[in-house]
Amino acid sequence: MKNAGNFYINGAWVAPQAGTAFDVIDPSNEEVVTQISLGGEADTNSAVAAAKAAFVKWQWSTKAERLELMENILAIYAKRSDEMGETISREMGAPIDMAKQQQSGAGAGHIKAFIQALKEFEFEHPLREGDESTQIIHEPIGVCALITPWNWPMNQIALKVMPAIATGCTMVLKPSEQSPLSGILFSEILHEAGVPAGVYNMLNGDGPGVGSQLTDHADVDMVSFTGSTRAGRLITKAAADRIKRVSLELGGKGANLVFADADEKAVKQGIIRCFNNTGQSCNAPTRMLVERSRYDEAVEQAKAAAEATSVNSASQEGRHIGPLVSQMQFDKVQDLIQVGIDEGAKLVAGGMGRPDGLNRGYYVRPTVFADCNNDMQIMREEIFGPVLSMMPFDTEEEAIAIANDTDYGLTNYVQTTDPEKAKRVARQLRTGMVDMNGQGRGAGSPFGGMKQSGNGREGGKWGLDEFLEVKAVGGWPT
Repeated sequence: MKNAGNFYINGAWVAPQAGTAFDVIDPSNEEVVTQISLGGEADTNSAVAAAKAAFVKWQWSTKAERLELMENILAIYAKRSDEMGETISREMGAPIDMAKQQQSGAGAGHIKAFIQALKEFEFEHPLREGDESTQIIHEPIGVCALITPWNWPMNQIALKVMPAIATGCTMVLKPSEQSPLSGILFSEILHEAGVPAGVYNMLNGDGPGVGSQLTDHADVDMVSFTGSTRAGRLITKAAADRIKRVSLELGGKGANLVFADADEKAVKQGIIRCFNNTGQSCNAPTRMLVERSRYDEAVEQAKAAAEATSVNSASQEGRHIGPLVSQMQFDKVQDLIQVGIDEGAKLVAGGMGRPDGLNRGYYVRPTVFADCNNDMQIMREEIFGPVLSMMPFDTEEEAIAIANDTDYGLTNYVQTTDPEKAKRVARQLRTGMVDMNGQGRGAGSPFGGMKQSGNGREGGKWGLDEFLEVKAVGGWPT
């Protein structure tokens, strides 16, 4: 990739002013793909200055101008979609078919959804019918720092960059240094689409470096961050002195409530959803709570589904899971599998070590623990690997109580063929999202959580609201 060592600042690819070399590793074989540069404070200041200067004009761009730019981005993204999938697969280990369909596809889906949301959004309107002299104006917040994770690179970049553009903000994107190449490719797409100089800027860096510099920068008006809860706390504290807006999408420990009357495929589908992206999804259903009358059967079904889950290189076509993203993530997941064993959970599938025949690469055995309780670390900590923890419940009330007994509140799942029960349970679950009976949420619905899963909402009109200030004007001429 020709721009691997450069940053995109003020409409041009530029060499770092204070860069340090960083190896991008292919997690399938542990080999170096390429080197990028991690920026320093001079690079951060340059990118923020470009965004600040561009905001003076871009904030007054029209809805039509922004829509035209977004349509151009979508058209060019579509042409390079397979290339994007290949890039993501190589840098973070998503199997190639999954990377092209889900990982790259998520970016296109969000661009389309934000185009539709912008078409429907009114930036100025009267307070109410009969009070037209009070005008409500939604205006861009300003310069935004967008800090994205490695696990779903295009999903998160699109969820931040597109609403920032749509609302008239300018921005500096810092992709994860673990999966930076997709961010570089996305920057090439925006350049080709004609994004005005300074409106969109991108530089690579790590959290303690560029991430902290952006968070604390006096000229950054907002920080939108997706990543770990630990990092979210640090960002919130760093931004507090300047009272800047911080939008957080953090970790999760989703519960999948399988009632006795659930569809026969509910457990298998829960395993597939839990193990998707090798378990590296904040909204994965990693706790499976099963009504006791069906519990023993569910454990056997989960065991069979886990043992049927194949693991292979990201470059191989087919339906399998790939490696974890890094040595650090591999070590963390291995440690937590050992914790589950030490805590006395029943290991029914998988366990420590790599799958047979895969001796190089960050591969993990698809793992299922049964007979857990909610005090166990594997039921409370986000593992971020293909590891499922199961426990039984006796009543609907108990299932809800167990599901809500967590520091997190991102996504829960409900499996029942009783429509009234489904609605009743969904209302009582303390999460920002609930998926029922294998059916996902529609395009443009809000993504975000409660409690230590964060305070932001991404997607649709809610995603636009994140980047807007609200101004009320009295005495508006009518």
